[in-house]
Amino acid sequence: MNVAVIVASVSRGEEIGQLLAQLARQTLQPAKIILSVERQEDLPPVLGPLVQVIMGRKGLTAQRNRGLDALQGSTDVVVFYDDDFLPTPAALEGVTRLFAKYPDIAGATGLVLRDGAKQGGIPYDAAMAEVNAQRRLAGAVYSVTPADGLYGCNMAFRASAVQDLRFDEKLPLYAWQEDADFAGQLLRKGRVVKTDAFAGVHRGVSKGRSPGLALGFSQMVNPAYLVRKGTMQRKKAARLMARNLIANHVHALKPEPFIDRLGRVRGNWLGLWHILCGRFDPTAILSLR
Repeated sequence: MNVAVIVASVSRGEEIGQLLAQLARQTLQPAKIILSVERQEDLPPVLGPLVQVIMGRKGLTAQRNRGLDALQGSTDVVVFYDDDFLPTPAALEGVTRLFAKYPDIAGATGLVLRDGAKQGGIPYDAAMAEVNAQRRLAGAVYSVTPADGLYGCNMAFRASAVQDLRFDEKLPLYAWQEDADFAGQLLRKGRVVKTDAFAGVHRGVSKGRSPGLALGFSQMVNPAYLVRKGTMQRKKAARLMARNLIANHVHALKPEPFIDRLGRVRGNWLGLWHILCGRFDPTAILSLR
């Protein structure tokens, strides 16, 4: 069973280089690594023999789709990593063993040991110390639990289940909840699970992220759009929207230095206004920039 890794990235050449170095240390080497970027400046100075570079317009969903198109049925499993994710040394081996052991699994999200996106970022050295401290045997699957969504920084799919499925390019830029939408499509093909068969650290690097206004807008409009599309349950969408609306207002009183809470609050209310006016178009985010 061979594995292809797809990484969509913008303006993070240093982080891509660090991820490539960690992939070179894997106990099971990937058959191919696809870097889907906008321009040459997004890449590190040194790549490697397994790396294929694809360039095109930026946008997470479009970049991931170009990666899938490039595979053309040449792999058994496709893994998506964020450019600021660092997998444990046996992560890819764990991925293949998971899919070999459970033939009904179509997609899986792995264990995130630490998530810097919720902590203001994790330095590279600290993240490396965390992943290299993990000595778990790749053959041991400790937990497999049903999931209705995946975490885009660390997820894997059976290639035969993906086939013509693609990420929704109506979710532009940071494409908030694009992973949940893809999982919703994939549930028609097989089981979607959470597991600690493979793991790593999400550093949560802040550069290259959408500004607060745009993300706040997506936090309201994207779930509503996915409900209408049929890939997200109404209760889950309401929970996501309420949680983010409350969190942004509470933290706006004393915002974290790494989050534009006031921008998110503005975006939340703009998104709610669009929904009340009967507009469920995530691409309207492009006119807010």
